[in-house]
Amino acid sequence: MIDLGFSPGPVPEAPVPHTVLARAGEGPWPRYRIVGLLHLGDGHLLAGFDGRETGQDVPDPTGLVQRRSRDGGRTWGPFEELRDADREGREWFCDPSYLRDPATGRLFVFHTHAKDRGVWDAVAGTDDADRDVMGSAVGVSDDDGRSWQFRSVTAVAAPPALIRTAFPTSGAGITLRRGPHAGRLLQPYCGWFRPGGSAGEGPADGEVVRSYVLFSDDHGETWQRGEPVGEDMDETTIVELSDGRVLLNSRDHARGGHRRIAVSADGGQSWEDRGIDPQFVDPGNNAQLAARHPEAGQDDPRARELLFSNAWDRFARRRGTLSSSHDEGQTWQEALVFEPGPLDYSVVQALDRGAVGVIWEVEAREIRFARIEAEQL
Repeated sequence: MIDLGFSPGPVPEAPVPHTVLARAGEGPWPRYRIVGLLHLGDGHLLAGFDGRETGQDVPDPTGLVQRRSRDGGRTWGPFEELRDADREGREWFCDPSYLRDPATGRLFVFHTHAKDRGVWDAVAGTDDADRDVMGSAVGVSDDDGRSWQFRSVTAVAAPPALIRTAFPTSGAGITLRRGPHAGRLLQPYCGWFRPGGSAGEGPADGEVVRSYVLFSDDHGETWQRGEPVGEDMDETTIVELSDGRVLLNSRDHARGGHRRIAVSADGGQSWEDRGIDPQFVDPGNNAQLAARHPEAGQDDPRARELLFSNAWDRFARRRGTLSSSHDEGQTWQEALVFEPGPLDYSVVQALDRGAVGVIWEVEAREIRFARIEAEQL
């Protein structure tokens, strides 16, 4: 039996007060899914998500849109194009994950680049012109996300001798602020690793889904791939601990009703697999780890405070829960239930004045955002 770690509280009758950022049938796309969130500072937020023709994963038509808030998520501007689909060329973009370099102010958005195949039947390769390859890209912005320049990272993210296909985990990457790797940018990935490292083209028996990160030590000019960790480590979220180590918390690809964790002492280059974390239940869904106070110094007790958002149910994507830890993930407590009903992916990020922002999706019908004040936690 899975140990729940702590007893879940009563389920509220309605979600926390929230803003609907996108609704099916309204705006530039019929459906919306897969969320990312970034706080640029001073209450400036970007919320990104997939616009989808059918609600299904690629290769169904998909592009990226975003909305912007300048007052900490209290109000939001109109839809902005993040990376639109190329309908004529049948090229699709999905799975946004934001990352900001505090040293330069430069923004990054990692995402998937698909054509005729999705993750289940994509072939190995690094040629983004190959319609059977599902690649990935990073967008770079020097004007707070108003314009983007895109380049491929398929070759570094998924070398075909090792990995059939891979994609960046949607949500948010991190910048390390403490320890020997301070300044390093990290973006989590999951990849379908080939049995025995054998080369080949299409799906093969014995593939293992593993987590890893791409990292940059030169402010995003170049990216390197860290070593993979675990088995059945699917979409992965990461957070920096007070001493500069990195905690990884992964969706279980086998959908065993739990989460998997690992720790890196070298900035994401390698990992110690910690296996199942019995404190969490989860139906096999993307989630988000975040620092409660990301700018706190190493000796500040607040640097040990973490947040986690996920669907708190072993079998169904429901009961969106925000959990908190004051000891770097050794123990967790339920902070609140932000969505009592169905939800898919969610992201939590620290905001200004001790508030946090949570963005989540509801069955491709709505994208919802809630600003949760410090006293509500």
